[in-house]
Parts: sequence; structure tokens; C-alpha cells
Amino acid sequence: MRLFLSIIVGLGTTISLLLYAIANGWFGTGWQPSSPAPIARPAEVAIEARMTTAADASRLDVRSTREILFGDLHVHTTFSIDALFMSLPSAGGDGLHPVSDACDFARYCSALDFFSINDHAESLTRPRWQNTIDEIRQCNAISNSAEPDLVAFMGWEWTQAGFTASNHFGHKNVIIKGLADDEIPARPISSLPEPGASPQILGQPSFLLTGLAGLINGGRQELLSNSRDFRGLTQCEDGVSVRDLSPECMETAATPEILFNKLNEWNMETLVIPHGTTWGMYTPPGSDWHKQLNEDQHDPARQRLIEIYSGHGNSEEYRPFTEALVDAEGHVSCPEPANNFVPGCWRAGEITYERCIAESFTARQCNALAAEARQNFVEARFNAGDKVMPGTNPADWLDAGQCRDCFMPSFNYRPKGSAQYLLALRNFDAEGGTDRFKFGFVGGSDNHSARPGTGYKEFARSTQTEARFDKIPGVLLPPYKKPKPAVRSVPIMEAPASPFVAWNFERAASWFMSGGLVAVHSVSRQRQDIWDALSAQQVYATSGPRILLWFNLESDAGDLPMGSQATQTTAPSFKVQALGSFEQAPGCPDFTTDALTGERIEQLCNGECFNPSSDRRAITRIEVIRIRPQITPKESIATLVDDPWKTFECPGTASGCSVEFTDEDFTSNKRDSVYYVRAIEAPSMAIGARPYVCERDSVGNCIRIESLCADDDDDCLAPVEERAWSSPIYVNYRL
Repeated sequence: MRLFLSIIVGLGTTISLLLYAIANGWFGTGWQPSSPAPIARPAEVAIEARMTTAADASRLDVRSTREILFGDLHVHTTFSIDALFMSLPSAGGDGLHPVSDACDFARYCSALDFFSINDHAESLTRPRWQNTIDEIRQCNAISNSAEPDLVAFMGWEWTQAGFTASNHFGHKNVIIKGLADDEIPARPISSLPEPGASPQILGQPSFLLTGLAGLINGGRQELLSNSRDFRGLTQCEDGVSVRDLSPECMETAATPEILFNKLNEWNMETLVIPHGTTWGMYTPPGSDWHKQLNEDQHDPARQRLIEIYSGHGNSEEYRPFTEALVDAEGHVSCPEPANNFVPGCWRAGEITYERCIAESFTARQCNALAAEARQNFVEARFNAGDKVMPGTNPADWLDAGQCRDCFMPSFNYRPKGSAQYLLALRNFDAEGGTDRFKFGFVGGSDNHSARPGTGYKEFARSTQTEARFDKIPGVLLPPYKKPKPAVRSVPIMEAPASPFVAWNFERAASWFMSGGLVAVHSVSRQRQDIWDALSAQQVYATSGPRILLWFNLESDAGDLPMGSQATQTTAPSFKVQALGSFEQAPGCPDFTTDALTGERIEQLCNGECFNPSSDRRAITRIEVIRIRPQITPKESIATLVDDPWKTFECPGTASGCSVEFTDEDFTSNKRDSVYYVRAIEAPSMAIGARPYVCERDSVGNCIRIESLCADDDDDCLAPVEERAWSSPIYVNYRL
């Protein structure tokens, strides 16, 4: 006993000394300021692209004179704590990636027109925030001010994740328009609750273990210096002005209402973009966006766009399945399989039953244990349901929790966060305030290695996507596997010390893709014009390829572009025009090889860049989606989403596709309607297009997982129909 106590005391002393050394910089100073490469893309590159687009568009009789520019408004550097973990060699990472890397990658590798930095505010200290400002300014200064080759925006991510469906609001990116001192806040706003409490992000037990494991497994100095930077940092007290630079504190907003109030207090131009709204990685079962449709939790002046596709999958499509039942009192229970969907909680019961029978218990006993497991699953806070089943591996869960017929769906799909669901909702308690969500659609990468716009080529899955997250559980987090399966589930009723211990990275790694883009119809390449297009919702999303898309409501007064609102009684008529993206040539263009060394191109771009050939992919069809927002509270959302409402087959050639249609039902339905379109490309190979392969029974149920992307060392390529989604056009019926 004395020996055991001596070991425990000695281990505790050793850990304490190590943490003290980390906090005081004994292992190095961590990140250092850096600078992007000082050479802009040649002006003729943008001119040639503009002329090519104009020539192709003229053949489709496109009347718009605006440029189509492509960007990524969702990019993390290794200032974000999760990105930092993934940068470790032990997690398959390739080292630190500062803000300057994002600038160089956007300029030379992915050849974007604009991007933003969106590190988690919960990970940003004052020095890191100031460094972000400095390097974003440097990135913009390289451009020719009259015709900028690249526009970089400041921003951050407000990373809220509730313990239960009732207090979950999700993640939102905040994009800042300006770069002057009086246009940038003193501090980004985190989602941490209770002002006055110390966040001590790296002071939580799980993060201490993570930091220590990172040190043992070849962690970088950055991981060690994080603890020192957060030492003693507290949250700003109530009443501290957002413009006051003097307090060394972390700005906090526990809810969207507080976030919007603080943004209004600044009185600066910002956009707030929700993302990952169907992603079940952190979203508790039963979560419903309806609770955000009110004047407190939604600001239609700032929250005008929603990210419907990223490297974390698609959040567009509504399906009528339910992952958890929530009654009026907030009690949760597990639904049975229905609507081509198996809830994760139901699979937890099946796993328990199978184990139980294998241990020679009676069917009655096993059914009781299975019911207990299902309830433990849905009651586990912070979406930690899989943790109630010790001893499982990813294949044990089959396809539970997944949308079987969605395009590139997010992991553990939450349909009540989908864009279609949001657009069908109406707030019947609103009195002259917000009664509907009216979002424009954008795509992004959600890349965590400072690589904006990674969808330009489908390659380097282990480096350019977040699939390397699957290495974190076994190396950096407390293990969730046990050597022997347990018959009983384990109740987990309290929130874990850190959200990281709740998430099933190993299984989720199969659902990481290369990421999407946002396209803007802009008057010019200037920052103001790009911002105006974003604010006006004259934008669309793509799954990565640079598809060209125009979508207009035709009227006697002139065409109204995507993102517009109109009020009328006559049947609305629309026109859609689309051109496929360019096939990619191998390697990198001359402007990249002239600006960067071969070693830098290999390290940053993984040896491949956006390098368009002269051949366009074919658009095979145009799909039209019509949504009729609720007119009574009990209207079923499934009956209001027509997907697809109309489908138009295209010639399937490189010359593009043009279609027109009219909603003749509008005058007889006499109700508001929302319309958007999808332009579908011919099939091509993509990372994560088939995250798993199931052996199915005669009725389509998955009975055995044959393979998972997470098990592959290659790019896990499969054919997929890449696409672009227009922003909706909102047509209201004039009563």
C-alpha cells in the first residue's frame, strides 16, 4: 500500500513540475510571428479568368455583368486548439500553420479571390488575436489596391455546443468587413458562459492530459506555450466595454442573443454565418433550430448567410427521421427505426442485446438491458451517447445515425438543423419581428491547417482534410475502448470535463471531405464590392469545384438575382444558367512556381495547385427545390419541402445548360414560396463520397460494415455528382 501511495505521490509531483515548466516557458516560446510571401498573383491571371467566364457566359445568353469570385469564409490556423492537436506528429499532423500560411495557400495553392480566418475564439488570447490582425493586414498589403488579387477578411468562430438539445445553439463564424483599428474589436467573443469565471481552457484535467501526451508524443512548442498564455486569463466582467483594450480578459457570450448584443454594441459591419447545423459530432440528439427563430436569438441584419456544405459534409437536405424524441417537458427518449433511418440510441440497444444473449442471459433480461442502454444514450450530455457503450469499435455501429440518401451528408445527421427545415419554419409568436429565416447559401472548407479552398483537387486526404482527427482518441485522449466488452451500458448523465472526450473521432473521420466554396456575384474584386454581394445574398455554394451559376426571377421591372425577395400575385418565372468547372491539370501554374520554392510548394500545397485546363466538365441536370413556409404551427415540414420539385436534363456538354420554368401553382396556392436550384456536374471522383460500405439484407438494413474511410490509408475516393446550390429567391404572396 505504501509503495502504491508513493508511486501516486511521485507521479503527481512529476506532473505538477512538468505543468509548471510548461506554463513558464521552459520548453520554448511557441509560435512566432511570420509573414506571407511578398509576391501577388499576376494581374493577367484574373483578367484571363474574367474574359474566359464572360465568353462562356455570352454563349448562354447570360445578361449579368458581374464577376463571379470564389472564396472560403471558414479557415482555422493552429491557433485553434483542435487544429493544434491535429498539427502534432502523433496525430498525423505536419506542424504549425500560422495565418501567413493561409494567405500563401489561398494565393498560390488554391488561387482563391477571397478568404477569412476563423479560429475558435475560445482559443484566442490577446497576442494571438493581434498576430492574426497583423498577418491579415500583411496579406492584403501585397495586392494591387486597384485590382486586388486576394482579399483577406478578419474573423473568428463562436464555438458553442450545448450539453442538451435545449441549450445547444451551435457554431457560428463572425466575419469582419474592415481592417482599420476602429473597425476591429479589442477581443473576439467566445461562447464560454458565466462572465467572471476563469476559462483556463488548458487547465481542465482532460486538456492537461492532452498536453502531457502531446509532449511525450512529439508535440510542438506551440502546445506547451498555450498553457502559459492562458494562465490567469479570466472572462471579462459584465459592463466591460467591447472597445476597452485595457482588461486582459476573454470576451464571452453564452447565447446568440448575447453575441448579437455585443456585436451591436461595437456598431461595426459584421456577418454571422452558422455552420455545421446538421453535424452530429457535437450537436445533441433532438436539437431543433426552431428555438433560434425569434428576435432574441436571431439577428436578420447580421445572420444573413448559412454554410450548407463544408469539409464536414452537407447540411442542406431535410429528412423526416428523428434521432431522439423530446416531449413538452424536455424529457428525451429513443425512437424506433423509421423513414430509412436507424437512431444511434436504437443501435446501442441492439449492441447491448447482442452482448447479453452471447453471455447466456434470457431474452427478457436482455430486452430490459437494451432499453436501459437506449435511454442512457439519449440522456448522455454533450452528445456522448456512444460513450455509454464501452468496448465498441466504429464498425459495431453500422450505419446508425446516418442519412442514407443524402448527398455527402454530415456525420450523425440532425435534420432539424438542415437548410430546408430552417426555410420551411415560421415563428407564429412574432409581432412585426422575425417570423422566418431568410438565408443565402455559402460553402466553406472548415479546414484546420490554414488551407482555404482545399476542394480544388481531390487528393491528400490525410493532410488537406480533417480525417487525421481519427488519430486523436488513441493518442491524445483518455481511451474509450476496453479490452472486454461490457454487457451493461454505462450511464453518462453529466457533461464530460471537455467536449473532446465526447466525440467519436475515429468513426467520424470517415465523413470528412475536401470542402466547399462560396461564390459571389460581385461588381469588382474590391473588398467593399465582395462584402456588398455577401450582404445582399448574391452568393451561392459549391461542393468544391468552381461551377458557374446564375439564377434569376424574371419580371417586367428587370431580373432579380439569387438572394432577392419579391412580393406578387402572378406566377413567378425563373431562368437558370450553369457552366461546369474546369478539369484540373496536374501540378501548379507558373505564377506559383515562380513565387515559391519547390520545397515550399510541397510543404504547403502538397505538390498540387488549382491548375485549370481549358476543358469544362458537363452539367448533366438542373434541379429546382421549392419550399412553402408554414402557415399553421402544426403543418408537417416534410409536406412543405418539394425536393426536387422540378428536374431538367441538360445536354451534358461542356457548353453548359440553360433552363426556364414557372410556378403555375403560386396563384392558386396563395402562399409564400422559396425557390433555389442545384446545378449537377457529371460524376467525378471525390474524397469521402462513400464514407462506408454496408452489406445489406433483403429490405435494405445494414447488417455488416465492410469498410470505412477511416480504415483506409489512401484518399478513399468514390464517384460523386459535384454541385452548386444557388441562394434562394423568396417570393411572397401579396394578400
